[in-house]
Order: sequence, then C-alpha cells, then structure tokens
Amino acid sequence: MLKENKMGAMPVGKLLANMSMPPMISMLAAALYNVIDSFFVAKVSEDALAAVTLVFPIQMMMIAVNVGIGVGLASLISRRLGQKRQEEANLAATHGFVFAIATWVVYAVVGIFLAAPFIRLFTGSEPANEGIFEMAVAYCRIVMTGSLMYNITIVVERILQSTGNTLHPMIFNLIGIASNTVIAPILIIGWFPFAGDLGFPGYGVVGAGYAAIIGQAVGTAVALILFCSRKHAVHVSFRKFRIRAEILKDILTVGLPSMVMQAVQPILLFFLNALFMVVADSALAVAVLGVYFRISTFTILPVVGLNQGALPIMGYNFGAKNRLRLMAAYTNAFRVAVIIMAVGMGIFWIFPHYIMMWFTSNPEMIDMGVHAFRAVTISWLPGAFVIITIGLFQALAHGVFALIISIVRQLGFILPLAYILLLNFGVNGAWYAYPLAEIAALTLTIVFFFRVKKQDIDRLPDGDPVSGRLPEPV
Repeated sequence: MLKENKMGAMPVGKLLANMSMPPMISMLAAALYNVIDSFFVAKVSEDALAAVTLVFPIQMMMIAVNVGIGVGLASLISRRLGQKRQEEANLAATHGFVFAIATWVVYAVVGIFLAAPFIRLFTGSEPANEGIFEMAVAYCRIVMTGSLMYNITIVVERILQSTGNTLHPMIFNLIGIASNTVIAPILIIGWFPFAGDLGFPGYGVVGAGYAAIIGQAVGTAVALILFCSRKHAVHVSFRKFRIRAEILKDILTVGLPSMVMQAVQPILLFFLNALFMVVADSALAVAVLGVYFRISTFTILPVVGLNQGALPIMGYNFGAKNRLRLMAAYTNAFRVAVIIMAVGMGIFWIFPHYIMMWFTSNPEMIDMGVHAFRAVTISWLPGAFVIITIGLFQALAHGVFALIISIVRQLGFILPLAYILLLNFGVNGAWYAYPLAEIAALTLTIVFFFRVKKQDIDRLPDGDPVSGRLPEPV
C-alpha cells in the first residue's frame, strides 16, 4: 500500500510550516551572504565593488532563467503527483537535469565570448576605467563558465520541494552559503597577506568569483549525495531516456513567465539608476537605492521562501481536486506574509537611521535613506497579497497572469511614476512611485484572482481540509 503524500493529508497549517520554514531560512541566509560578500569586496577597493556591480545584471539574468525553469518544473511535478501520474512526474524530474546542462552551455559561451563587449558598454575605452573593465570581465567569465554546479543545485532543490521535502534543500543551500562565506574573505582579501610565507595573498574580484564557484560546488555535492542516497517521491533515470516535447512545453509554459518576472528586477534597477544619475544628477539616490535593495531582502526573501513552500502544496491539491486544502494553503500563506511584511515595515519605519548608518556617515545620504525607506515600505502590505497570489497563479499553471502583473507592476507603473514624481517633487517624491505602483498592481491582481477562482478553483470539490479525502460520489 502506497504511503499517503503529506501534501494531501497533513493538516495545512502544520504542512505550510513544514514546507516553508526551510526555504525561508535559506533565503535569510542568502540575504546575509549578499551583504557580507559585498562588504569584503568593498574592502579591496571601490573599483572592485564597481566591477562586481557591473556583472550583477548578468548574474540576475542567470538566476532568472534557473528560477523560471525551477518554478515550471516544481509546478509540473507537484501537479502530476497530485494526479497520481507517477511516471510523468519522474520524467519531468529527469528533464530538469537536461535543462541544467543545456543552460550551462549557453552561460559558458556567453561568458567566454560576450563578457568583454557587455562590460565595455559601461566602461567605454577610458584609461581610468581599464582596471574596472579587466576585473569585471574576469569575474563574469568565472561565474558564468562555472555555473553548472549552481544549475544542478537549483534543479535538485525544486524537485525535492515539489515532493514536499524542503528540509534537504535548506541543508545543502546553507552548507553552500556557509562554505562561500568562509572561503570568500580568504580568497578576496587574503589570510595574513603580509606575513610572508605564512600568509595567503588575496585575489580581489577574481577571488570572489572562485569563492562563489567553490561554495556552489560544495552545496551541489551535498545536494547530489542527499538526492541519490535516499528514496524520494520521484525517481530520476536516464536509461532509455528521450526528450519529450510535451514535457518541455509544460515546464516552459509556467517557467517562461517566471523567467521574465525575475528579469524585470535588474531591468528596473538599471533604469532607476539611470533616472537618478541622468535626470536628477544624484549619486546619493543611486547609493540609497542600492542600500534599500540589499537590506530589503531580509524581509522580501523570506516571503519568497514562504511562497516556495506554499506553491507545491497548492499545485498538489489542485491536481488532487481538493478545493478546501488548496484555499487553506493560500490563505494561511497570505496571513504569514502579511505578518512578515508588517514586521519588516515597522523596523524600516522605526530604525531607518540606524540601518543607514551601517553603510554611511554622510548626513545627507542618511536623511535621504530615512525618507526613502519610509516611503517605499508602504508598498509592502499590499505586496504580500500580490506575491502570494502570484504563487497561486503559478501553482495552477496560470503563469501568464503572474507575468503580466510583474511587468506592469515594475516597468509599467514604477518607472513612469518615478519619472513624473521626480520632475515634480524631486528625488524624495520619486520614492512614492513604489506604493502607488503597488496599489495599481493590487487592483490588477484582484481582477485576475477572481477570474481564476471562478474558472478553476470554484469548480473543484471541497474535499476534507485535514485528511485530504474527497467526498464520496453520489
């Protein structure tokens, strides 16, 4: 007798905590790593930090592709498991590894041949920028040609999450991040670099690239050991394997919108930086935006982790045709998201001066940061509903709705609103583009939500919200 999958039987509140806590912890660790890594690179020089920053859009695009494939993969596997179509779930998991290898080949080719011309777009041919150019190209090539380990880790993570296993992904992600955190300062700034033969010289930006690859390799090794040495709800096998177009299409139907959604963020940051630098001529505004982007991840990424835990629960119970468990997972995730966002908003409103003083002693920048934090974080409470509802759309294979909301929210509203507010009220006024855009996104999300509810959710039988059993047919 087959063991009942916990996503269809465990009490929803307990299940959501079980599924979401590990990815939330992983996201918090990732947020901490981003701040620490930038701190050590900044110790080398301002040019070193600038070089790494120039490569950031490319790294974000890589993450966008991997996250998109991962979301599509997890959605498909969880739905097939809910429908008791085991073989198709196994085949989907196997196709995930094919995607990991294929995207790595693309990344490596882009890194080898296109890194230099891309960085030249920013540095030009000015002799003063030549050092930044060389560091940025070297860093870009290292992280892109060494991306195979990261690709595999993402695939294993999403496969396990789709089956209800979020503990193992947390373990190998934390091990990878911890390895990077330990290795990074040694390879970036050195280990007693002035102690002669007893010391270890730092390699600056190049060291940061290799530290990232080594940390990813350690995490991937642990991921594969955990995945291959234990029995899981899905099985990966390449024996008699052939690529099936319908599985690729199903993964990409949900995954492509997620890729675009992830790619919107670096595009938005690029244009906001240009807006502040060219129109407002304010480097301080760019710096404040950078501080906000890094620190806000401590609130936003846990909500993203919560969404990762809720998505397979919703997908599984949609596939199993259990409306009550589907909606219970959604409403519980929304409540937790509101609490997280409210706490984060409170911290940004009460302690903005202390947050800014971690990064600067410039009084003008601190004052601008205080105003920006309090303005932007108004958007977080409606943002909780938008983020969790986007996860619902993805779980039910309505990735296009999630895509429309994401594009309209960030590029359709924030950018033009920021431009108008900047011209009329200066830099301090431009920050209010975030809450105004979130209100518009909230309205659009509500419209799509009721459409999906009427079209898909309301047609499902209720089922038992605790046991997952469906009502007996009359």
